[in-house]
Amino acid sequence: MTSTITELTIGGMTCASCAARVERKLNRMDGVTATVNYATGKARVEHPSDLPAGELIATVVKTGYTAEEPPPPAPEPVPVQEIPEREAPEETPGRAPEENPEDPGPVPLRRRLTVSAVLSAPVVLLAMVPPLQFDHWQWLSLTLAAPVVVWGGLPFHRAAWTNLRHGAATMDTLVSVGTLAAFGWSLWALFLGDAGMPGMRHGFDLTADRSDGSSAIYLEVAAGVVTFILLGRYLEARAKRKAGAALRALMELGAKDAAVLRDGTEVRVPVAALRAGDLLVVRPGEKIATDGTVTEGASAVDASLLTGESLPLDVAPGSSVTGGCVNVSGRLVVEATRVGADTQLARMARLVEEAQSGKAAVQRLADRVSAVFVPVVLLVALGTLVGWLLATDDPTAAFTAAVAVLIIACPCALGLATPTALLVGTGRGAQLGILIRGPEVLESTRRIDTVVLDKTGTVTTGRMRLTGVRVYGGTYGTEGADEDELLRLAGALEHSSEHPVARAVAEAAAGRCGPLPVPKAFENVPGLGVRGSVDGRLVVVGRAALLAAEGIEAPAASEPGAVHVAWDGVARGTLTVADTVKDTSAEAVARLRALGLRPVLLTGDHRAVAEAVADEVGIDEVFAEVLPEGKAEVIRRLQGEGRTVAMVGDGVNDAAALATADLGLAMGTGTDAAIEAGDLTLVRGDLRVAADAVRLSRRTLATIRGNLGWAFGYNVAALPLAAAGLLNPMIAGLAMAFSSVFVVSNSLRLRRFT
Repeated sequence: MTSTITELTIGGMTCASCAARVERKLNRMDGVTATVNYATGKARVEHPSDLPAGELIATVVKTGYTAEEPPPPAPEPVPVQEIPEREAPEETPGRAPEENPEDPGPVPLRRRLTVSAVLSAPVVLLAMVPPLQFDHWQWLSLTLAAPVVVWGGLPFHRAAWTNLRHGAATMDTLVSVGTLAAFGWSLWALFLGDAGMPGMRHGFDLTADRSDGSSAIYLEVAAGVVTFILLGRYLEARAKRKAGAALRALMELGAKDAAVLRDGTEVRVPVAALRAGDLLVVRPGEKIATDGTVTEGASAVDASLLTGESLPLDVAPGSSVTGGCVNVSGRLVVEATRVGADTQLARMARLVEEAQSGKAAVQRLADRVSAVFVPVVLLVALGTLVGWLLATDDPTAAFTAAVAVLIIACPCALGLATPTALLVGTGRGAQLGILIRGPEVLESTRRIDTVVLDKTGTVTTGRMRLTGVRVYGGTYGTEGADEDELLRLAGALEHSSEHPVARAVAEAAAGRCGPLPVPKAFENVPGLGVRGSVDGRLVVVGRAALLAAEGIEAPAASEPGAVHVAWDGVARGTLTVADTVKDTSAEAVARLRALGLRPVLLTGDHRAVAEAVADEVGIDEVFAEVLPEGKAEVIRRLQGEGRTVAMVGDGVNDAAALATADLGLAMGTGTDAAIEAGDLTLVRGDLRVAADAVRLSRRTLATIRGNLGWAFGYNVAALPLAAAGLLNPMIAGLAMAFSSVFVVSNSLRLRRFT
């Protein structure tokens, strides 16, 4: 049975245990595998194709949350003249409301926080500073605290009630029960006890206070905890928006419309209406609307927002350009080759979003803890209450300690530890031209100790160029032959061939000797070379075997990549052609070594060529003359030696090796097959980015581990303190709120990665 992947936006989740609950319910459906991300508020669900999204949404709703049905697929592009006027979007039935009171965005949350803070500040001050207390001060505190507890804490109470109806308990349950218990105790003490008497004074203690329960009020606890947790939620929401800013910027990078040549006339059309083959006019300062090939004009293109490359790239007819890049100088005409979801920008955004919805192995432990954490805390709070009553017979101290346990225990930091670091790390990677496929990739980067580098297109440019010209003398040559003549005749013949070596010779000859003569009787001999007539001379260019077949004796060429040239039955010289090493490759290899990785060169090229390249960039271990199907075998052989192997490649013949390696890094300038097989995609064709990718992945993983260490350590340390009566509930609320803020702020440090 075929399966499909649907993404749902989940509303009403307020902590990690909410996400764990939704995930658990979805995974109980037949054939469904779901991952719910608390930080992004999204569920990625793989389900049978015959299971409609409506059933997934119904399951989420039954669990006590809201879900948004995915938008319908974009309509097929229509001719420009048929594009209707843009109308206001209709309201989608069943769509989650824009402003969910249970999951408020930063603006309504800020309003609720502001009002609560203004009202609760005098309540906290009066309770904490006894000299400020005047006759009937407690009634003023009640007047100010009541709106904070009822209206300010409404999202917590509503969520707790919804979860209770579904037989569940979350962090909102702890906050609601704790604040309502404190408020309810205060009401009992004021109206039925002695706390409402004129002249009553109330001290403040950082620990569980032992006093007469009938005169103790906890209005500052009820109002202060609500305010502090609202503050934590607000800061958390702002931080999460910052964390996802890189992905939003990436998705908004593309142009909204484009100037298209239709029947010789420029027409402005929406990007959604573009078709492959359209000719786009791109003026200086405009964004290139989609991936394509330059057909007219020359310019420089700024791709910094897409690849992290700071210098503009020169483009001319025949150059490939990517949608989202900015045309810096001249006017360009670009033929669209990829549109819509097939463009590089769309694929990048899709890869980043998929990575952010995943979970690292370390997070799954946190999820399991969060799922049972709240019920355990409720039991601990009840045990604390009973234990204090039995040990001290002091209901005030027992109540204070129990409420502190309820307030201090928040699994939010556990739920935010991994997603926020992933949001920031993958987003920052996208800005630098590094696409991390998923959180499991981070674990792999920590373990690798060997990096295998494909030669052609990875360490080298992948373009052949002429590196040497040698003219024979004595036995083989004739008087009067010189380098220019050798190159001119060979270049004229090679100009008619499409072989990479032939193109390199022809380009060098045209650049050095000017216009080349047109050959006659041209013949290509597959695998050996070419022959034909140029200026009345019978010219042969190719391997020694081709010359031998013509009865021409030639000296053995010592240089790898040498091409023999002969005419009129005599060998005249050799041309040396080589794939050039990228300027940055040696520095990249040094950076990889600095990360503790052992570089290995892997190529199908001749050993002499491979060793020359390896020497130039500083690699000691070389596997040469390896057939495409043998590259994966080399990876397995290294793994059999106990090594954990990363592979960097860009060609179709690298796809199997990339998939076999423990970590595959695909050059984004390479083929789709290689990119699909890789775990990390390096958008820029610069090998130095491979070292940056490993560093960023390791830094992100370290941040996740640091976040989880803090979150676990905080709860392990705080619960016993609260149960022992060493924490005032209001201080506990402040500490709990800032534990989540700390985790998110720690993740945001990844935005400064360079």
